[in-house]
Amino acid sequence: MTYKIMAASALIVTFVLTVLFSKKLIPILKSKKMGQKILDIGPRWHKSKEGTPTMGGIAFIAAMLIVGGVVSAVIWVLDGAEMALSLIFTLGLGLAGGLIGCVDDAAKLRNKRNEGLTASQKFLLQLLAAALYLFGMSMVFGVNTKLYIPFADTPIELGVFYYIVSLILICGMLNSVNLTDGIDGLASSVTLVVGLFFIAAGFAGGLAEPDGPLLGLGVLTVGGCAGFLVYNLNPARVFMGDTGSIFLGGLVVGGAFMMNNPLIIVICGLVYIIETASVMLQVTYFKLTHGKRLFKMAPIHHHFEKCGWSENKIVAVFTVVTIILSAVAFLSIIK
Repeated sequence: MTYKIMAASALIVTFVLTVLFSKKLIPILKSKKMGQKILDIGPRWHKSKEGTPTMGGIAFIAAMLIVGGVVSAVIWVLDGAEMALSLIFTLGLGLAGGLIGCVDDAAKLRNKRNEGLTASQKFLLQLLAAALYLFGMSMVFGVNTKLYIPFADTPIELGVFYYIVSLILICGMLNSVNLTDGIDGLASSVTLVVGLFFIAAGFAGGLAEPDGPLLGLGVLTVGGCAGFLVYNLNPARVFMGDTGSIFLGGLVVGGAFMMNNPLIIVICGLVYIIETASVMLQVTYFKLTHGKRLFKMAPIHHHFEKCGWSENKIVAVFTVVTIILSAVAFLSIIK
């Protein structure tokens, strides 16, 4: 009962704080002229979004960290430091991603174009954050180099290659959530559903009481994303920016590691991966065919836009797909 009360309270407070922080932050971002720059190669109707305040992810990051600190303290008291540290480390991974995104957003605004850090700079910073996260988790919870395959009974022992796979997975997910944040409300909606999956997994993972850290991560994610959607649904009054999207990427992939089941994010977060895969396929096909395109535009949500889908329809469809995928992921942990 203790964790259920904590979860309900944390979700509500995170939601309310995110709404309040967003309401206060938007005028500040406008006054500082921190508006989004839109690439000329993007859909032409996106030009109307130019100037919409970005870096709004600061609002839900602040809310999640404040409430997350309290939740971590409660877990520390109830279940000990080790359990609390798993949530603290994951929030730390998210914060590291948020700081990288913040530097990237600031560079874009300073340069007055939609290009900030170079790909190599961003990757190296993300690689460092991922390595520190894995190091911290290994020091506290011990070294486990077995990779569990969803729906499979026998894990695969990878040895040192486990860390290579993990680094690729973490960095890949940080970038994938970033790419998903391309139209109003998309990344927030999809990530809210993944947060619901973590809540369900938290309840399924416990015996007498739910899995406190995982449940805590889930309610923080749901509360933050739901609160941000108040201002981020089409037509968006604020964008989360790389600051918010890379932060969320850290949370969702960290949640998979908290479950000791990293590949579970490949199922419940498949929409993120498809977004990245569409970009990779587009670039590869373009080079191989000397200028032809596989999609009308990548990431794939822009392809559907150019096919005539409204932003709301894309968000709805991608969210429903994530609900189905999250249900499949849930079945894999209770089989």
